[in-house]
This record gives sequence, C-alpha cells and structure tokens, in this order.
Amino acid sequence: MEKISLDRIDRKILALLQADCTVPISEIGEAVGLSATPCWKRIKRLEREGLIERRVAIVNRERLGLGVTVFVAVRTARHSDVWLEAFSEGVARIPEVVEFYRMSGEIDYLLKVVVRDIADYDRIYRKLTKVAELHDVSSSFAMQEIKSTTALPLSE
Repeated sequence: MEKISLDRIDRKILALLQADCTVPISEIGEAVGLSATPCWKRIKRLEREGLIERRVAIVNRERLGLGVTVFVAVRTARHSDVWLEAFSEGVARIPEVVEFYRMSGEIDYLLKVVVRDIADYDRIYRKLTKVAELHDVSSSFAMQEIKSTTALPLSE
C-alpha cells in the first residue's frame, strides 16, 4: 500500500477528527482556515484515499464491566496456511479478542483480550484452546493502563 502525501491542513483535519469525529465540519474548517465546503471535500478525499477508514465511538470498557485486560502470547508448532486460516477464523469469532497480531521472535501470536474478571477470561481461554492446536499459551494481566490511544502520530 502506497503512502499518501498530506499537507499541513490535511494533518490538522486528521488530528481534529482523531480527537473527536463529531465536531461539525464548519468548526473543523474554521480551525484549519477553510470554509465548510472545501473542508468537507478534503475529508471526503481522505476517506476515498483510505486514510479515514471509519468513524467510531470509543466506549468505556470499565463502565461496561470489562475492567480486565489480558495479553495472550501464543506459540504454535504449526505454521501452515491452513492452520493459520483456522486459527484466525476461530479467534475472529471471539468478540472479547479486540486485537490480534502475528509476531516475530519468540511469540507467534499476540492477542489483546478484554473481559469482566479472571473467571470470564478462563471462559475465553477455553474457547481459544479449542480453536486450533496450540503449543503454548501464556497470559499476562494488565495491572494498570498507562497509555491507550487510537490517535496516530501525524508528523511530517
């Protein structure tokens, strides 16, 4: 995927939208020195070019009772495409897994899981171990969230 060139105004628009996508276009335009129509056209272009994938609400996990974050390190002895497809599809069906990465190094896959408590995680762990044959599963419970953001750095 090719990198898209952004000017100062594009970067400022993206920064404002990352902070709060509900800000009216007229306010965004005013903040970046554009009227509403050119600002709206830039936002539409950024969407067309795939820089803005979607606009979402960030829901408070703790208010939903999902106060435990678990990082699950998975090692496998199997590395075939068939195994990976089965594992990926199985993990995708577990809504508590909110992030899922294939890694380099000692760990093959890293999952971020949000759950109510340890008993709830045990339920997810049991589902995970049924998805595909795993060599080792190691779980680490986050003690404190120090930084968490969805905003990407927009430096030039």
